[in-house]
Amino acid sequence: MKLTVWTYEGPPHVGAMRVATGMKNLHYVLHAPQGDTYADLLFTMIERRDHRPPVTYTTFQARDLGSDTANLFKKSLEDAYERFKPEALIVGASCTAELIQDDPGGMAETMDIPVPVIPLELPSYQRKENFGADETFFQIVRTLAKPMERTSQISCNLIGPTALGFRHRDDITELTSLLSDMGISVNVVAPMTASPADIARMGAAHFNVLMYPETAEAAARWLARDLQQPYTKTVPIGVGATRDFVREVAEITGVKPYLDESRLRLPWYSKSVDSTYLTGKRVFLFGDGTHVASAARIARDEMGFEVVGMGCYNREMARPLRALAKEYGVEATITDDYLHVESVIEKLQPEMILGTQMERHIGKRLGIPCAVISAPVHVQDFPARYSPQMGIEGANVIFDTWVHPLVMGLEEHLLHMFRNDFEFNDAAGPSHHGGHAGKVDANQSQNPVDRDTPAPVDAAVWLAAAEKELKKIPFFVRGKARRNTEIYASLNGVTEISVDTLYEAKAHYAR
Repeated sequence: MKLTVWTYEGPPHVGAMRVATGMKNLHYVLHAPQGDTYADLLFTMIERRDHRPPVTYTTFQARDLGSDTANLFKKSLEDAYERFKPEALIVGASCTAELIQDDPGGMAETMDIPVPVIPLELPSYQRKENFGADETFFQIVRTLAKPMERTSQISCNLIGPTALGFRHRDDITELTSLLSDMGISVNVVAPMTASPADIARMGAAHFNVLMYPETAEAAARWLARDLQQPYTKTVPIGVGATRDFVREVAEITGVKPYLDESRLRLPWYSKSVDSTYLTGKRVFLFGDGTHVASAARIARDEMGFEVVGMGCYNREMARPLRALAKEYGVEATITDDYLHVESVIEKLQPEMILGTQMERHIGKRLGIPCAVISAPVHVQDFPARYSPQMGIEGANVIFDTWVHPLVMGLEEHLLHMFRNDFEFNDAAGPSHHGGHAGKVDANQSQNPVDRDTPAPVDAAVWLAAAEKELKKIPFFVRGKARRNTEIYASLNGVTEISVDTLYEAKAHYAR
């Protein structure tokens, strides 16, 4: 466990909260000190939920540690059942409460609660949030799901979506429609939208669609072994993966493969004249293993980008991602330290980042466009509009999401090219204000300060002519040109960067 300004994953009890918050008629009793109730904000503020998570905290304080915290937990459990009357309860301890070793699961077994009470053993100091979600869902499924007769129509369970997931709500809708086109119904979606009663009838489905391995692979394996339900291995993010997913479902069920591509626009857009200048753009990918692996295929095979690096923060996905990175001829970055990720990005100097909200901030600092492809995300990545990642519409959404930062970069470059013009110079007001534009200082217009490039890394001073020449370099690589020139100047003892220094550095790094 590590304290840090930013974190990709919370402790495992936050993963358990993601499962509980996504479900209905399930309640989570969490043995936790007063300060651990911060987790409510993750759901109500970031995901913009209209109700708080179904969690009761014991909220013991420092003075309680000298008394009986075990009885405090028992009373909280009894009160939670009486107040909410859930179909099932899950119980566990937060990372702080784990230290006092009260054993919530053991205590719950001694109590006369008339609904299933599922204990969670989540090692807070060895594992993290995604593991917590995966283990919690597995324990719920193992306790409640039973063998039963299959549905008359071929059906499946969609498993993996949780609260705080990246576009999970819309992915459910997209996949339900896609499967319906093949004549396959959805029996249960879990954990999101499911109640304990729904979990109990998961056995009626013919197979499971594993949407997100990070949060449901343990349950999928148990269902395959104990209830003889095979599960899909392909995550349908991107055009190629969606087609592969349809073929895989057809193989499992014996149903004829069918995919309605009438709404699909990504292939045509990516081949259009407007997009050809994006071909070969160097991109770096980072996030959870599933979304990074999917994004790598889209970037290389469907958008024509060059993948120069990839990585993930969840170590459970380290082995498959390292193998994938080897196929792409790059080195995998497996870390939960955002500062290490930033150093890798700074070294690689990609023209675009595909990452989490952390990489969005890193991209802003380094002047590199970034599109978000994975949790953790901020409130802006829970849009009110329909915006899936999976299926046909997901492919269209991905194209827009990835291309727009690059298009805006080109637009910004054009503004920089004309920044000495009467309308676009720094001293002019917004063009739509017309006559309210300010007067331009002639000297300032000749050598405007570039606000979009970072400050020099050493004492070398940029001469005015060199600054002006730097403006001719396209916006999306100007930061790299500035940094390389400053490094070259530092290595060669140059204290004033001239136009000659700029081109000497360019020739040096072009070798």
